[in-house]
Amino acid sequence: MRIIDLSTTVDAGRWEVDPVEHEILTPAEGGRHMAEGMRRHHGIDFDPADLPDGELLSLDTLRLTTHTGTHVDAPSHYGSRARYGTPRHIDQMPLDWFLRPGLKLDLTDEPVGAIGADRIRRALDEAGRDPRPYDIVLLHTGADRRAGKPEYFTEFAGLDAAATHLLLDFGVRVIGTDAFSLDAPFGHMIKEYQRTGDRGVLWPAHFVGREREYCQIERLDNLGALPGPDGFLVSCFPFKIAGAGAGWTRAVAVVEE
Repeated sequence: MRIIDLSTTVDAGRWEVDPVEHEILTPAEGGRHMAEGMRRHHGIDFDPADLPDGELLSLDTLRLTTHTGTHVDAPSHYGSRARYGTPRHIDQMPLDWFLRPGLKLDLTDEPVGAIGADRIRRALDEAGRDPRPYDIVLLHTGADRRAGKPEYFTEFAGLDAAATHLLLDFGVRVIGTDAFSLDAPFGHMIKEYQRTGDRGVLWPAHFVGREREYCQIERLDNLGALPGPDGFLVSCFPFKIAGAGAGWTRAVAVVEE
């Protein structure tokens, strides 16, 4: 089998709306940290110079949101209440949602804004089949080319409510995108609302999750490396974070060869 990485890298050196803080304790500093802890908490004296090369282990401490990098949104992210019952957190989601056949839709020609159901229907026809229940649908918009730059957060295409409902009607429970959000950019939606007065243009793909239970994978990468619209398995298990509305994932595609 061949494994294709579909995940973005969490990198404190990249531009983010919510900057990543990454503190690194080197192996030498780890040795001194251990010795100090043993002395303070257990009354044991130990000279870190006695360690091989004077080093113990490195340690990384990060401060970031659960929506940094490739992540899975849980139903509780979309709101505190839902028509179908109490929205579940990321640690409560069934694992069998996240290891399923994938179906990639080519939307790379779409401009900034909201994608409608007609365009998704055409993409399905181009892919050669409709989603089967529990397939993981991946939206290849090409937005990942801008990852690490400010425009990654402002120039991409997302789904409107009708397009989201269309995919869920097939029994899909996980929809992924290589863009920052499954919705259109924040600024685009707000301008549309101010122009039309229609609240339905505000975060429609997310708010569909208040009506129907489903998860999103946001900030995927490398969808262009997939062998075609289907013929691969997607693995995107989210981190098990108690009570959280999202969890990071190392999303990959598995291709049998």
